[in-house]
Amino acid sequence: MTAAVQFSVAARSGTARAGTLTTPHGEVATPGFMPVGTRASVRALDSQDLRSLGVEMVLANTYHLMLRPGAELIDRLGGLHAFMAWDGPILTDSGGYQIFSLGPKIDEDGASFRSTYDGSPVRLSPEEAVRIQEHLGPDIAMVLDECIGLPAPRSEVQAAMERTHRWAERALEAHTRSDQALFGIVQGGTDDELRAASARATASLGFPGFGIGGLSVGEAPDDRNRALEAVIAELPDRKVRYVMGLGDADGVLDAVQRGADLFDCVWPTRLARHGKVLTLDGDFNIRRAENAEAGGPIHPECGCTTCARYSRAYLRHLVVTGELAAHRLLTIHNLHFTLNLLRDAGEAIRSDSFAAFRESVSERRAFFDTVGGG
Repeated sequence: MTAAVQFSVAARSGTARAGTLTTPHGEVATPGFMPVGTRASVRALDSQDLRSLGVEMVLANTYHLMLRPGAELIDRLGGLHAFMAWDGPILTDSGGYQIFSLGPKIDEDGASFRSTYDGSPVRLSPEEAVRIQEHLGPDIAMVLDECIGLPAPRSEVQAAMERTHRWAERALEAHTRSDQALFGIVQGGTDDELRAASARATASLGFPGFGIGGLSVGEAPDDRNRALEAVIAELPDRKVRYVMGLGDADGVLDAVQRGADLFDCVWPTRLARHGKVLTLDGDFNIRRAENAEAGGPIHPECGCTTCARYSRAYLRHLVVTGELAAHRLLTIHNLHFTLNLLRDAGEAIRSDSFAAFRESVSERRAFFDTVGGG
């Protein structure tokens, strides 16, 4: 039987790699970024905007969709692809991060928590997480994992990691859709030994791809990078590696350098809603007073439709007056920046010049931070 997803590596530059993830709804070039459509919608944009930006894959959130409007309703309406009018690949997370941020009661069978919408009690097991995602119908579903806050005692990190492994086995047994891939999740905090052990255990279960969870939660970049190195050394070379929740420019490039392939984060869209814009020369808030009469675009080298049409002065005006158009226009810019950063990284890998590319981006952004430009 043909696997629901396939991954091939086309080029390498050091440990960085560029490839193609093939899914039932199309191909995704890696390294790649998935905008987060938490409730089956990327904030302020629609599916046509996403296509215009060159988005290849989006992420939706199981936790929120299971509560509203409900997975069964989405299934009756044709699944997530039809529901959100998006014909490209979709990945759904298991909702683990959102659930565990609510302080749930955890036992071996699953998690008990209360709905963020109406406070009603909810129970989620590894099997139920799979069932819900099979109703939602994404190309890739994630197993339910146990997340804990860091820093934490090593014994607690290890216990949560081992429970995640047991839950992963149960999720595999429960998964039935042949047109959907189920990915395992590696945990282990920032402990190199636990990370390596988790990667080995998760890889041994034969998943077609792997999420690297429990990072991007405030740990130091050096700790995150060491954890990534420990994990990637133990994962199969010919399967995709997805660093969950990582989306800032420097963090993503650090991960690509170490052999990661796929990323998601609310960072570009959330910052846009607060007036902050991302550029190669550093990030800044469009609200700043010097932008009040600035006739140029957010960045002169940016090719997004926002920069092609609108001045900083106009965008600042929209933000400070609370116009909703500001959310859409700044989101378009920030996603364009993030997607292009990874496309450029892929091109650098294919030309075997990733190290030079990484250094040039770091130097540009560091210089901006030093002089306080923007």
